[in-house]
Amino acid sequence: MLIIILLSMPTYFLSLELPKRIVNEPIQGVGFENPGDTGKFMQFELPFGETLTGSPIALFDGLELERIGYLIALSLTFLFLVVANGQFKMYINTFKGRMGERILRRLRFELFDRVLRYPLSRFRRTRPSEIASMIKDEVEPMGEFIGDAYTQPLFLGGQAAVALLFILLQNIWLGVATLVVVIFQAWLVPVLRRRLVELNKERQLVSRTFAGKLGEIAEGMQETHTNDTSNYERANVTDVLGKLFFIRFELYQRKFMVKFINNFLVQFLAFFFYLVGGYLAIRGVLDIGQLIGVIVAYKDLPAPIKGLIDYDQKRQVVTVRYEQIVELVTQDVLQEKHLQAVPDGKVERFNSGYEINRLSLEDDGGSSVFDNANLKIDLGERVAIVGPFGSGAPQFAEVIAGIQNPSGGRVIIDGKSMEELPEYITGRNISYSYANSYLPQASIMDILTYVLKNQPVRPLEREGAELANFQLEMQEIMRAGNFELDYNADWIDYERIGVDDDSGINEEISKALSTVDMEKDVRALGLRGTLDPSEKPELCAALVDARKRFRERLDPLGFSEFVEPFDPELYNSQSTIGENLLFGTAIDPQFNLEHLPSNELIRSILAEQDLEKTFFEMGKEVAETTIELFGDLQSDNPFFDQLSYMDPEDIPEYRATLTRVGDKPFEDITETDRVLILRLPLAYTEEQNRLGLLDQNLKEKILEARKKLNERFMELPKLPVAFFEPESYNPAASVLDNVLLGRVSRSVAEGEERVGDAIRDLLDEMGLTDDIFRIGLEFNVGSGGKRLSETQRQKILLARSLLKKPDILIVNQGLNSLGAREQGEIIRTILSQTKSSTGRNITVIWVPVNPAFSEYFDRVVVFDGGTVVGDGPPKELKDNNSVYQDLLA
Repeated sequence: MLIIILLSMPTYFLSLELPKRIVNEPIQGVGFENPGDTGKFMQFELPFGETLTGSPIALFDGLELERIGYLIALSLTFLFLVVANGQFKMYINTFKGRMGERILRRLRFELFDRVLRYPLSRFRRTRPSEIASMIKDEVEPMGEFIGDAYTQPLFLGGQAAVALLFILLQNIWLGVATLVVVIFQAWLVPVLRRRLVELNKERQLVSRTFAGKLGEIAEGMQETHTNDTSNYERANVTDVLGKLFFIRFELYQRKFMVKFINNFLVQFLAFFFYLVGGYLAIRGVLDIGQLIGVIVAYKDLPAPIKGLIDYDQKRQVVTVRYEQIVELVTQDVLQEKHLQAVPDGKVERFNSGYEINRLSLEDDGGSSVFDNANLKIDLGERVAIVGPFGSGAPQFAEVIAGIQNPSGGRVIIDGKSMEELPEYITGRNISYSYANSYLPQASIMDILTYVLKNQPVRPLEREGAELANFQLEMQEIMRAGNFELDYNADWIDYERIGVDDDSGINEEISKALSTVDMEKDVRALGLRGTLDPSEKPELCAALVDARKRFRERLDPLGFSEFVEPFDPELYNSQSTIGENLLFGTAIDPQFNLEHLPSNELIRSILAEQDLEKTFFEMGKEVAETTIELFGDLQSDNPFFDQLSYMDPEDIPEYRATLTRVGDKPFEDITETDRVLILRLPLAYTEEQNRLGLLDQNLKEKILEARKKLNERFMELPKLPVAFFEPESYNPAASVLDNVLLGRVSRSVAEGEERVGDAIRDLLDEMGLTDDIFRIGLEFNVGSGGKRLSETQRQKILLARSLLKKPDILIVNQGLNSLGAREQGEIIRTILSQTKSSTGRNITVIWVPVNPAFSEYFDRVVVFDGGTVVGDGPPKELKDNNSVYQDLLA
């Protein structure tokens, strides 16, 4: 880059020298004093030739040109130098941006790599957002500065804006020409910047995703270490960094292309002044002084001092920020890199269990948690670890799982110290399940298979442009010093759990979920899921067929009286007026039912069909009747359960609105009050609310409005609503709603449950249960798994530990939100299923919330006051150990 800057200097110098020659020679006539005189264009002489030989040494005699031709030639040369200087500047700035982004990418990855090697105790005292902010935001200015670090001191300067008023005063036509170019710039530059706006939005979205992913990884760091997925996370972050890099690099390219065009237009005026202004001066139309004044006013001098001051200030800010980051990331002793390395070959299973010698643990304050624990746990044993509150039992499980480092003593497993074992051994042979383990925002499938993503097992097949882009990205990965494993490859280790393909994975997932009594919940989530007919046309067609079969069964099942299918030609009495009007599922949030009263398109249709005022009067009547009947009741009164259109908290607001509205004409009502009143009829259901406000004539008007609305939707570039069509699958509705395609009356007790059971039975008969299960696996659990119940989250975490098929399963208070009966059933099922007929049983170490469950195990270890006070079969301890007896009491 520095070489390019030096190479650009001669052309920059020539671009400054050439205007002087243009003014002095062809314009003022130096060398053209006599008619017929010519000038030599492009004449080159050997530097210092006259000093060496006594006379100039011509390398090229140049071209003999008359005065006008000489002017044109020099002006065109000036234009060429402007383009060349612009190209140099664009290249330097683009190259500078690429270098800065590449170093920024390297710095971010190195920081993330250090975070993955932090001791886990660091994450107990550091907020995840601080780590994310450090890697994403705090280093951002450094990337901008790195490119300027060497170029800015060498490449200071610029050119000033045009003094348009002064130019107009010198010559009106030159001023008008300047104005035309400026107006053209004002139109062209915003057009060219549209893509820059889009790229900035993309950059913001990817940056936001990057920050969220970093926060999730930091919060779930325990899962990363216990499952040896640190390399998977490295590849994941490398992939996100790659997307961010190419978005930002394209931004640099386009930004400086716009700058180049803008600069060219500015300099084009100088070319225009020299050529046209010079021609006018030669003809005597324009005075030389005026021309020089225009040119001087148009150009401005560089401001190197100000640039250097700004540069030095930026350097100081970046230096301080960098020193703070270095101080932050060097506070702890990091885990050795080889402990997170990718194995060269197959990872062997354990051949022997735990030998725990004089193990002790202290908390961050230096207080003893447990001390001098000595145990031997063989492979295949079933051990329960119990103790009263503060006994140290849960922390003991964390230490032997590798979550915490002991303060003293040793944990030996398979004949080796646990501290010396790399994560690809401990993370694949030990499963650890804790009730409050973190769940990222992902599908159930991704969460369950996360523990199997230790290293790529099959590369992703690419060809054509996709392969070329991948090769380019790999080159950038190597240049930026990022992780070279492909995040988009197949990372799931099928062989380790004894399957060959996705079908086998689904079967193992089904078994694991059945073991923890979660399979039915996943199938229920599948019924709530959505499908894209373009991706799964056969399944969608089968569900449409299931819809037809279900409708044929309405009479035999006795559902006809309370299930009303959707019919495009009929009003659905079990649906609200708004649902009947829309007759579909909103894709655009503006057409959600709660937004219909304020939606401009909906309101225009209602006005055209003379329904707007009708609905407003209907809404007033609904509000008055509701306030009269329920206005004096407490908000928790069960009568409010019958109100689908108004919450009890809304009654005071509607009472005040009715007072304001009174008998005013509709045209005099404020828009806020109109929207509030219109909300009531659009949420009104005659069959449920029974206020006698909906007659057949009004229903027919609503159906006519539905047709008009449908026609208006068809005119839009993109449909905002997925319609209810009997012969088509609705991609915006759930699987259950697609099969039903109607409404169930709420007046029938357990009507929705009966209908749901009947649909599940029908899908089972049609052999679609497994498809529904797979849809359920794609359910997104939300950030932290918040879309699931606490019980479901804990079951999924335990199922994931079982899916890994480890040698050792450690469950630390893993099912504490479940009832005692359900906990006991799941524990017994796991203990039964982890026994192998081949003789290799899974070692189960469990810290139960309820000590009574320890009786299901072959062996119980009792902690009290940080000390092991009992170890043996539960029957023996029940008779001889007082601490254990107190726990069971």
